[in-house]
Amino acid sequence: MRHQNSGRKLNRTASHRKAMFANMAASLITHEQIVTTLPKAKEIRPIVEKLVTLGKRGDLHARRQAIAQIKDQDAVRKLFDTIATRYATRNGGYLRIMKAGFRHGDNAAVAVIEFVERDVDAKGAADKARVAAEAEAVEAA
Repeated sequence: MRHQNSGRKLNRTASHRKAMFANMAASLITHEQIVTTLPKAKEIRPIVEKLVTLGKRGDLHARRQAIAQIKDQDAVRKLFDTIATRYATRNGGYLRIMKAGFRHGDNAAVAVIEFVERDVDAKGAADKARVAAEAEAVEAA
């Protein structure tokens, strides 16, 4: 029996799950909306909501805890500077999960997980900035 064991295994080892959730959290913070399977979306929500709470605390120890969790300093910077200030007066419930049908290949349930009151322009903005920076680097060389 699985007494006191919460969370889905998702057919992954513990280290793979930990790395996957770190990457998904960084992507969600960067783009403010991601599309994934429904069980993964349900598992990532409490992780990211706790990170937003750390961002609202705002001190150095909270920043170091967030970096240890998601290992992406740019995402942590955005979390503490923009996202935490956006939800300063909100007591939880920072994310929403919307079912988005079923994936064509394996019929897996797909969901969109996004921040409530998200910045619509954030989706893809980091990728556009990276491509522009690479183009400038190529022109300068």
